[in-house]
Amino acid sequence: MIRAHLTIDPHFTIGQINRRLFGSFVEHLGRCVYDGIYEPGHERADEDGFRTDVIELVRELGVSTIRYPGGNFVSGYRWEDGVGPRDARPRRLDLAWHSTETNQIGLDEFAGWLRKVDSELMYAVNLGTRGILEALDVLEYANLRSGTHWSDRRVANGHPEPHDIRMWCLGNEMDGPWQLGHSTAEEYGQLAAKTASAMRQIDPDLELVVCGSSSAQMPTFGDWERVVLNHTYEHVDYISCHAYYEPRGDDYGSFLASGVNMDRFIDAVVATADHVKAIRHSDKTIDISFDEWNVWYQSRYNEVEKITDVADWPVAPRLLEDSYSVLDAVVFGSLLISLIRHADRVTAASLAQLVNVIAPIMTEPGGPAWRQTTFYPFSLTSRLARGVALELKLDSPMYRTELYGEVPLVDAVATRDENGGGTTVFIVNRSLADEVSLEIDVMALGRIGDAAAQSLFDDDIHAANTLHDPERVAPRTNSSVQVGDGTVTITLPPVSWTVLTFD
Repeated sequence: MIRAHLTIDPHFTIGQINRRLFGSFVEHLGRCVYDGIYEPGHERADEDGFRTDVIELVRELGVSTIRYPGGNFVSGYRWEDGVGPRDARPRRLDLAWHSTETNQIGLDEFAGWLRKVDSELMYAVNLGTRGILEALDVLEYANLRSGTHWSDRRVANGHPEPHDIRMWCLGNEMDGPWQLGHSTAEEYGQLAAKTASAMRQIDPDLELVVCGSSSAQMPTFGDWERVVLNHTYEHVDYISCHAYYEPRGDDYGSFLASGVNMDRFIDAVVATADHVKAIRHSDKTIDISFDEWNVWYQSRYNEVEKITDVADWPVAPRLLEDSYSVLDAVVFGSLLISLIRHADRVTAASLAQLVNVIAPIMTEPGGPAWRQTTFYPFSLTSRLARGVALELKLDSPMYRTELYGEVPLVDAVATRDENGGGTTVFIVNRSLADEVSLEIDVMALGRIGDAAAQSLFDDDIHAANTLHDPERVAPRTNSSVQVGDGTVTITLPPVSWTVLTFD
């Protein structure tokens, strides 16, 4: 059997885990909003038209913060279309996804839904086709109590209490040619700096996110971050990262190592941000908001799903409804490991997206809601990753990948709850064929009581949960855990994600 060794020492910490690391993303795209979170004719709909079965699953998922309303959608969005009497709201063309937007859900309704799921709103403003004035208007509408034009409009619309949004995204993917109003780093950096400065004149304590590159594969990556931060460094708190992963053909070895790419992406953005900090002689540190990440089969959308007939742009079409396998869930879990491993600088993140659209939760109109395979790594990590992330010493066999070279067969991160004293280890076995015996040196943790583990795996790595078989895949108890004198051992199945907890 292949063997690996891991040492855990609570004295070596990476950083405190911010609960915003377990955020998600809701965009007006496909069936994420309509027929996803909102379906007034459904038997499980509440008095506001929101599906209570979805609310229950979102709460189980443990989502802390939700980015809204986009995404590419936001660069053509007029926020005021989505407030006020519903029968007076206009229908608009959504140029981002070639759909028709009814505006039946807007800022007020979404803020109310967030209270039902106990999550925080992270709002994106339109810097694609709009700008400073509109950002100030929506800030006034959302956060001022009363006594001004827009705050009084909110009160008149039936929402006397401010929404008190603390975190704001200054546009979306402004480097991308697909983005309405996309621009150069110089142009965007100047606009973002002016917008941030203006918003802080209303509230200096806002937390602002400036757009980084749409992906590490963009030709301007690195230079975009440098130029944008040089304009905005003293005005913002975060720079964004976006990354999506899918296999290239049957190269599953590289796909399973996607976390290596995410690690390198984060390290590069941190290095660039710290370079700007140095040349500006600043005492301020910019953190990362990894506010779009997931497994996404983009090739399917590009080849099959794109709606092209301008005379027939539907309302809430089925778009980007990827069905996730065990293989996808293991890669997904490894991306969570990467985010936690950078908890000192990645202090916010948003899984894209939440319902139906490349999502952990799926629904059928008039029918059930169910958990995809990716639901489980997120829900368990969100619940169990508490306290601080620990720096580990991992000795693992390596294997060669086509995309990333030599990478470890096993990857892991650990967290420790400083209040309760519990330690949790999240582990992936990237081997396509072999079990791995992992020995963990826990001597520095003191006496270990009970240890328990759950693993997500299957003999068929392409197994998935579907409408007709919604419980095909779920984590299983891993009974191989053995606690010895200062050691814990566990057997990791091939292509598996495992969570191991110590009392």
